[in-house]
Amino acid sequence: MNISKNKIAIVVLLLAGVGIFTAFMLRSKTPVQYYTARVEKGEIKQVVEATGTINAVITVQVGSQVSGTILRLYVDFNSHVKKGQLIAEIEPALFQGALAQAKADLENAKANLSVAEANTAKAKANAVQTKADFARGQGLAAQGVISPQALDLAKANADSADAQVAGALAQELQAHAQVLQKQAAVQVAQTNLDYTMIHAPIDGTVVARNVDVGQTVAASLQAPTLFTIAQDLTKMQVYAKTDESDVGQIRAGQQVVFKVDAYPRDSFTGAVSQVRMNSTVVQNVVTYDTIVDFNNPDLKLFPGMTAYVTIPVATATNAVKVPNGSLRYKPDIPADEVRTLYQKYGIADSGTGAQAKSGGAGRDAGAKASTQVENSGGRSETQVVWKLLPDKSLEPVKIKTGITDHTFTELVQEVNGNLKDGDELITGLAQGRSSGSNAPRGPAATKGR
Repeated sequence: MNISKNKIAIVVLLLAGVGIFTAFMLRSKTPVQYYTARVEKGEIKQVVEATGTINAVITVQVGSQVSGTILRLYVDFNSHVKKGQLIAEIEPALFQGALAQAKADLENAKANLSVAEANTAKAKANAVQTKADFARGQGLAAQGVISPQALDLAKANADSADAQVAGALAQELQAHAQVLQKQAAVQVAQTNLDYTMIHAPIDGTVVARNVDVGQTVAASLQAPTLFTIAQDLTKMQVYAKTDESDVGQIRAGQQVVFKVDAYPRDSFTGAVSQVRMNSTVVQNVVTYDTIVDFNNPDLKLFPGMTAYVTIPVATATNAVKVPNGSLRYKPDIPADEVRTLYQKYGIADSGTGAQAKSGGAGRDAGAKASTQVENSGGRSETQVVWKLLPDKSLEPVKIKTGITDHTFTELVQEVNGNLKDGDELITGLAQGRSSGSNAPRGPAATKGR
């Protein structure tokens, strides 16, 4: 009885060992599974995407050049105004008083000018008299009637009279200058009084009102903004922040499509008018403003809305489209096997290590190569993709790529090998050959679709 129990235990152990060995062998021989995507034929549009802000073509900030208290407001938000229309008024009492004082000073200066002119006339008359006395004295002195001392006194009086005329003329010029100065003061006071009446500088719509009645505005340092007026909201612009890597592909006149959050189902169109050379740097990211003009006849879009802009920069019609995942894929096989496949299909070996990845370094190299393709901006780049044949073997195909829509890339030329519509290209590995791991690796593309 004991012998039979021992035999049964031995048999059970043997069967268990056989089962474990069989499972291990079956697992180790599980065929490699790949994620693949098909080569397609169709249109590829390479676009530049950016985010921007909607603005009016002309926006004027209306301020005040004088300080004071807001007495009246004649317009409000969304009011339509005409150029020259009165839109606000500042309390004018202080400026009216300053104008009255300036006018009084002007009248005083005019009176002083009249006095100076009279003094000049008096001095001139006195000079004429003294010159006549001196002339008569010269005749009498020649006859010996008067003494030389009297003649000298007459000459001194004539010279003094000439000096008084010159002084009177100077005082007259000074009085005249004071009149001009007071006239300028009157003009300044009148201008300041006029500035208490705020007028619209352009035809447009009030999009912002920053003051209320009774509020004091101080214009001592800078003009305070009372209103913001947009000239014509039927013609507007988008200021799109474009990355420095994309501005070289943008040209004036290119058609633009953009969306806004307010109308998620609607698309709006415009055209690029310019790319401004003034750069903006935020956290070491350099962007440039691309100006997009568009019509807004229904006034659906408001200033300040965020626009999501798409600018088509290149188009390829009836092109062979290679999935971008296949450009990033590098086979997880030894370098000598990759070299053998290259030789088999006539591909020049320019560094197998860049094509056969082993660990993170190979994946980083593949990602870098893919980035170069996706950012090519229409330039041809040489790349190797891996085609999955019907017998599950791999075939490397060397190609030149063109523009990309970041999902598919244009096939420009087949350098080595052949690709056609419907071919399966490997985009990722479902089970590693060398590690035997069942965890999926590579991008989550469809398997054998």
